[in-house]
Amino acid sequence: MQKFDEISLLGTRFHKIKVNELIDYAVQAAKLKKKTIIGHVNTRAMNFAYELPWYREFLNKSDLVFCDGFGVLLGAKLCGGCVNSSHRMTCPDYIEDFAKACERENVSLFLLAGEPGTVDQAIAKLKVIAPNLRVNGHHGYFDKSGEENEFVIQQINTFKPDILYIGFGMPLQERWILNNSEKIDTKVFLPLGACLDFYTGTVSRGPRWMTSSGLEWLTRLVTEPKRLWKRYVLGNPLFFYRVLQQQLTKLFRRRSRTSSQY
Repeated sequence: MQKFDEISLLGTRFHKIKVNELIDYAVQAAKLKKKTIIGHVNTRAMNFAYELPWYREFLNKSDLVFCDGFGVLLGAKLCGGCVNSSHRMTCPDYIEDFAKACERENVSLFLLAGEPGTVDQAIAKLKVIAPNLRVNGHHGYFDKSGEENEFVIQQINTFKPDILYIGFGMPLQERWILNNSEKIDTKVFLPLGACLDFYTGTVSRGPRWMTSSGLEWLTRLVTEPKRLWKRYVLGNPLFFYRVLQQQLTKLFRRRSRTSSQY
């Protein structure tokens, strides 16, 4: 499998990768006789990783981690990282290209996400552009432990997907993978959050000019202020505060080492 340059930010690493490379990596990993975990980072993920050691370890041990947020790109640039907008991707923008690649390479897909009915809508849309895609799914509103969880896992294992897409939101989806990966018969674990909600129009992303310029968070905040205000109003500034704090600490340490040499 191809190796990609890594960028470390606040003790968490992600890879310098473009969307076509991500799709190719996932499809090729689905043909290997091993389990592959593909993670992703945005400012919320970075905040979780900063505060939760297990979450940081999940990302740092994942086989591939891509960037799904302009805030992370900006943070990386502030720390001297050589990245640009092509190194950021969000699932609703490429899910149809991903489905076409799976169809072309005969790679099967299981969608585990969304409210009841959302998966069915997503499968119907994907079948229009990839009619021979082997795809199945189940909604994400089930008890993540106990008998109900085991029933869902049994459904997944009966289908035996090459790629399992999990969309429970952070950090629940990552914890679920850690707790259940050994019991699941799939090759690739791909946690992608609310991708299907956006793809089916269940949740509004806002106009293209906003999603392409790093302002998608503003649309989400306006449409769901009670649920998302902490994530964006508090979370985004907190992330950049931590990045600047890290850079200032590095600067002071360099100056201290320089002064001690004289």
